[in-house]
Amino acid sequence: MVDNDKRFENMMRTIDRYAPYANAERVRKAYLFAQKRHEGQKRKSGEPYIIHPIAVAEIVAEIGLDTDAIVAALLHDCLEDTVTSHDELAAEFGTSVAELVEGVTKLTRVEYSTSEEQQMENLRKMFLAMSKDIRVILIKITDRLHNMRTMQYQSPEKQISKSTETMEIYAPLAHRLGMQKIKWELEDLALRYLDPENYRAIEDYLAAHQQDSETFMDEIRATLTERLQSVGLPCTIYGRIKHIYSIYRKMKNQGKTIEELYDLYAFRVLVDTIPDCYNILGHIHDLYKPVPGRFKDYISTPKPNMYQSLHTTVIGKRGIPFEVQIRTWDMHQTAEYGVAAHWKYKDGIQKNGDEKEFEWVRRLLESQQDTEAEEYVHSLKVDMFNDEVFVFTPKGKVISLPQGSTPIDFAYAIHSAVGNSMVGAKVNNRIAGYDLPLKNGDIVEILTTKSAKGPSRDWLTICKSNQARVKIKQWFKKERRDENIAHGRISLEAELRHAGLDFAMVQTDEVVAASLKKLSFDTLDDLCAAIGYGGITAYKAVGRIKDDLIRAGKHSEKKSAPQEFPLRIPETGAPRRGVADSGVIVEDIPSCMVKFARCCTPVPGDDIIGFITKGNGVSVHRRDCVNALVAADPEQAGRWVRVNWAASGVEDFSTSLEISCLDRDGLLLDIATIMTSLKIRVTEVSSRSLPDGKASTSITFRVKDLAELETVRSRIRGLRGVQSITRGRD
Repeated sequence: MVDNDKRFENMMRTIDRYAPYANAERVRKAYLFAQKRHEGQKRKSGEPYIIHPIAVAEIVAEIGLDTDAIVAALLHDCLEDTVTSHDELAAEFGTSVAELVEGVTKLTRVEYSTSEEQQMENLRKMFLAMSKDIRVILIKITDRLHNMRTMQYQSPEKQISKSTETMEIYAPLAHRLGMQKIKWELEDLALRYLDPENYRAIEDYLAAHQQDSETFMDEIRATLTERLQSVGLPCTIYGRIKHIYSIYRKMKNQGKTIEELYDLYAFRVLVDTIPDCYNILGHIHDLYKPVPGRFKDYISTPKPNMYQSLHTTVIGKRGIPFEVQIRTWDMHQTAEYGVAAHWKYKDGIQKNGDEKEFEWVRRLLESQQDTEAEEYVHSLKVDMFNDEVFVFTPKGKVISLPQGSTPIDFAYAIHSAVGNSMVGAKVNNRIAGYDLPLKNGDIVEILTTKSAKGPSRDWLTICKSNQARVKIKQWFKKERRDENIAHGRISLEAELRHAGLDFAMVQTDEVVAASLKKLSFDTLDDLCAAIGYGGITAYKAVGRIKDDLIRAGKHSEKKSAPQEFPLRIPETGAPRRGVADSGVIVEDIPSCMVKFARCCTPVPGDDIIGFITKGNGVSVHRRDCVNALVAADPEQAGRWVRVNWAASGVEDFSTSLEISCLDRDGLLLDIATIMTSLKIRVTEVSSRSLPDGKASTSITFRVKDLAELETVRSRIRGLRGVQSITRGRD
């Protein structure tokens, strides 16, 4: 109890420093209430549970939130872990506090999952809570920060899952809210568990070179201070080594070791006025040679998360590059604490999602309409988490778009009507193609006409932002139902044939009718229309229908061979294993060498056949392999043998996919992200750009069976711009 009270007093001192306007009496009352309700509860570390709410409230105070937020932080687990009710909190601490606690509780109850549908629901709840009161997500982020600080007491599985969630959701969200200080700490803490070996290597390197780094930074700081004082520009200068995750990401992106990186240092110059920022920039460029293309003015063009600063990279006298950020003290508060800076010294002022700076939250909520979960989650990370480009309308209005956006994205960012009536675009007063990637500072003019026929389906693969993609789909959904049904039916029939199903049978089967209801469609036409405008993929729809038919006993999971070989294949007799560790049973051959054909890379679940080679044992092919079909002539009939997959065999099998996609930046990164998330071991990957604007990518990897391969293929098929995926070299 004494230790708890001591920690509480430390928290109160933090409040006195960072949130002096807070009502100390209300905070103390909340502490005593939470302490009583959590009495007897322990954390994994063995400490009293109340330590966690105190720590969260202390972080909330550090970022400058108001009394209600600090009180809610102390009480944030009461609804979840104690007998406390919403009405009781409202009566004791007010409706505002009760709503904040309930908002945080709703987010806590939904555990993170790798399932895209579950993840989309988590994100939807998060953004809905943010749109009502942004403080909900601020408290949730601080809750996650303290949990990551104490993650060493959790199991290895929990450490990995929570660190992955932190890296994919909470750190980027903190960035989008402008909370750079918390974002950096979350990334470093998550990396400690996601890649401990490289984390420790970077940490050890920095510790070993600490003295040299401090000497270098002291020299730079002294030189800058002397120059700026001599010209009467008062300022405060900080120097730091970049964060571990920032170094780690740079090493990965550039393929370098830490010894090969030079720009590890960053300096921050804080001044009183904006004119002083630009004056100091001139003096820094006079002292040190600036690196071309590395100057950014976020003062005149702030980031969407309200971040403002001048950035420049220069080369010191030792030939070592370093970054300098120049900003005012007010800009510094916003850069460190983002939207939380709005509450500093403004206790009692209501802040909610109606403010202009939170318009992006409502856009993210709107963008989930008519979008599949997998596409939504992927596109969300583009819209919210990727870097932005800042482009201008002809009248000088700044429009923020995801990096790589095109004139189509720009048009729909202005208004749906502008995008739907677009017939062309000018970039910097020159006619530009619809697929031109926009760059910072471009001036974009959209050419429109009332007689425009509307967007093209090709735009769905060209545009970068989910906002534009959703608006295009909405237009097709409303304006082109008959066309959507026709397009969708073609895709559906093709996918049904591939799954061994007949369209006519599907039209009348009562099990299929139930499947449609589960997919939220009343008729097959509704399903075809959704496939036509991109609301759902034919692959996903057929997968659901097929699963329901299999459960009802109306369809066999095993595909029939597309073509029977004109061969004599033994039909009877007990099978005998060819090679004990091959994973394949070869009939009529008691002992032989078995190898898997590279032309079709079969895996367990494929329908297979064996061919007796000259000197290399039995070569196992898929029955639908092109090379097997060509080789199946009467003269070779005696060399074909029946083979089957063993009940248990080797742990995994090598296979490959050939992917045809529109050529774009980040394609290989997206594929690698999928393979990592599925824990698939990639053994070889290559990609090349083609003259027609497409890219051909070949990836070889190891899977346990056909089901795992189909999961990989399904996930890659959902990537933006992917047009076809084929097995191996068939």
